[in-house]
Amino acid sequence: MDFTELIDLASERLGGAVLIANDDFFAPKENLLKASAPKFVEGKYTNRGKWMDGWESRRRRTPGFDWCIIRLGLPGIIRGVVVDTSYFRGNYPEHCSLDGATFSGLPTEQELTSETVQWVPLLPQMPLAGDSQNPFPIQYDERITHLRFRIFPDGGVARLRVYGGVAPDWEQLKKFGGQIDLAAAENGALVLSCSDMFFGHRHNLIMPGRAANMSDGWETKRRRGPGHDWVIIKLGRPGQIRRVEVDTSHFKGNFPESCLLESCNVQGLSAEALTDLSVQWSTVLPRTKLQAHTR
Repeated sequence: MDFTELIDLASERLGGAVLIANDDFFAPKENLLKASAPKFVEGKYTNRGKWMDGWESRRRRTPGFDWCIIRLGLPGIIRGVVVDTSYFRGNYPEHCSLDGATFSGLPTEQELTSETVQWVPLLPQMPLAGDSQNPFPIQYDERITHLRFRIFPDGGVARLRVYGGVAPDWEQLKKFGGQIDLAAAENGALVLSCSDMFFGHRHNLIMPGRAANMSDGWETKRRRGPGHDWVIIKLGRPGQIRRVEVDTSHFKGNFPESCLLESCNVQGLSAEALTDLSVQWSTVLPRTKLQAHTR
């Protein structure tokens, strides 16, 4: 699977945050993880210079590099990053690198910047192109909670996307007791594929919290022929399904007439293989009428 099809572990929506930066003179560090695509506003300036939609440090007059430390929204195994330098043309960094670390709890700024932190190299110093999407695959199979992103020597980056698989602490979850949402991104679920997602991305189905509006759900284009739309979700862990909630909030004139839920137990099959007619699916919820704007 293309790593950009995985979940963005650093997403603000999942609780990701840029905690510390050594310098963000021209543009604040918080822009780095914004959900929206970067934009450029011609003629817009602040009292520090040109307004830029990203993180931008001042010009470096001494040897070294600039850096920031990021807390992932969901700890996980990172499979790739995209360093987006959109609209940074004469002021993008020449190179970048990425290190990871795993902390328990919520470390303080002092703990994160301590020389005792065991940062693991995830991405060596790599060249960047300006005004571009710079994708880099990562091969490291351990759980990561925090990142150190370095740019050489200085400059601006519009967005950083960190794609991978969520690795929840199941021992901790068991201690809470009660039912667990096996189809939640925060518990390691992943939407593998779908028939269509013209209006809303399939990953929206498993994001935490309530949908903000109609764009915050999974929505297909209008079907003009026979058939139905579908989505395949890999649960975070095998389990016994006791309750299902189908939330059509905000969908009033375009909610599905009905839904059906099936399950199977397979390992190692690709998303494409799971759509083969030979796969045996069992009915969990028979076709059931739905209502508009309703949980």
